[in-house]
Amino acid sequence: MTLPDPSRGAAGERLGSRRAWSGRLLAVDVDAIRAPDGTELELEMVRHPGAAAVVPLLSDADAEDPAVLLLRQYRYAAGGMLWEIPAGVLEAGEEPVDCARRELREETGAEADRIEHLVSIFTTPGFTDERIHLFLATGLRAGAAHPNPDELIEVAPRPLSQALAMIRDGDIQDAKSIVALLYVAGFSLNR
Repeated sequence: MTLPDPSRGAAGERLGSRRAWSGRLLAVDVDAIRAPDGTELELEMVRHPGAAAVVPLLSDADAEDPAVLLLRQYRYAAGGMLWEIPAGVLEAGEEPVDCARRELREETGAEADRIEHLVSIFTTPGFTDERIHLFLATGLRAGAAHPNPDELIEVAPRPLSQALAMIRDGDIQDAKSIVALLYVAGFSLNR
């Protein structure tokens, strides 16, 4: 999928940019742009290297109600524990599918025979260029998880129907997880 280059064309034209802040994971730039209608604006942009997330199916995709590996993970910004799918930030030069495999292994211990790209999404395009690539993992083999020291994670298998009910009931609030689980339920499984 090709997306417009934000430095030219229908997406507008970047006239200049200055780095306002840089950290371990992100940077903040102030971009001067000319919008497609000719209006000149200054926009604060959070620059992010991108990420990958994966829906790990424990049972066959053609099972009546396949089991999904969910995570309960501590998220300071959200004020506590969130239900999520395994995910992580792309390392320099890393392909999204390799990141999905790495994060699945680190956070759950599982290895997948197959990983299929589902869709790529922008998380919050009003102020960040962060894009998350969503995948489906099948043919899982168990192993030992090795989360990063700053990751407080509980692995919790759930039937897909329960995960969908958790979305409906507001228990799953993480956007990437909601999109990926709904995508799998709506488009990927043989129903």
